[in-house]
Amino acid sequence: MNAAARIACPFIVSATGIACAALIVGDAAAQTPSAPPPPILQDPQTILLWPSGAPGAQGTDDRDKPAITVYMPSNTTGPMTAVIIAPGGSYRALSMNNEGRAPANYFNALGIAAFVLRYRLGPQYHHPIELGDAQRAIRTVRARAAEWHIAPDRIGFMGFSAGGHLASSVSTHFDNGTANAADPIDRLGSRPDFAILGYPVISLIEAWTHQGSKTNLLGDAPDPALARSLSSETQVTSSTPPTFIYQTDADTTVPAENAVSYYLALRKAGVPAELHIFKNGRHGSGLGMTDPALSEWPKLLANWLRVSGFLR
Repeated sequence: MNAAARIACPFIVSATGIACAALIVGDAAAQTPSAPPPPILQDPQTILLWPSGAPGAQGTDDRDKPAITVYMPSNTTGPMTAVIIAPGGSYRALSMNNEGRAPANYFNALGIAAFVLRYRLGPQYHHPIELGDAQRAIRTVRARAAEWHIAPDRIGFMGFSAGGHLASSVSTHFDNGTANAADPIDRLGSRPDFAILGYPVISLIEAWTHQGSKTNLLGDAPDPALARSLSSETQVTSSTPPTFIYQTDADTTVPAENAVSYYLALRKAGVPAELHIFKNGRHGSGLGMTDPALSEWPKLLANWLRVSGFLR
């Protein structure tokens, strides 16, 4: 190309981003490759799961409006794996930083899209509201998979403590969607493709249940049949998604019997599962990054995601 050649680079703005349409003017006209689209949603954005109002809402405060906060990694070319994260808090509060933002940032570092779920809580809301919020989050991410550069068959659900119970609940109570639903989101399935449980509440019928979570979810005098149906160790089938479980032996708030019982149910049903129980560590340790021993478990999780085909 001689010195007279020029490169004109007008920017074209479209729904898919900003591209540089470079046209070389000179001895031989040619078009340069378009620049890759910029990362989407680089700053966390909160999206209501039901923009016009959630079913069963009892008010108009934020606590009445289930939502997901979107955390995208810097490279969003996709198709990416995605994880919806349910923070714990005994079904009465949400640990949005330790069990929400922190794991979302960790997943972003792995190139995984993360969505922190704000679900409705007791004692104001009881089952099936919490499960419905979680199922709606899965359907929403699946419905917008193309827009967010997500693989619709690699959408996982992670939960800590009571959020772990919610994760096990969506893993054992799901459907394929309603084909003729007026809302297109409701036409999609609510089964997560994998699950990650951190020191989860599992049983609502055994002596080692977490009574606070049970009461906040089901009320003071729940129907025994309902409590059993939401005891996830009794609900596992061969269709339950592959699961990774993290627990500590020193946890007396939600004893390890919960995690172990769920793992054994998964094993009996032939569902791929991995369980890690660390000797020390308090309940609510999150990713455990300040503890030399516990900080290994996120690395074990990343390895499990890779060997399971969810992290590419």
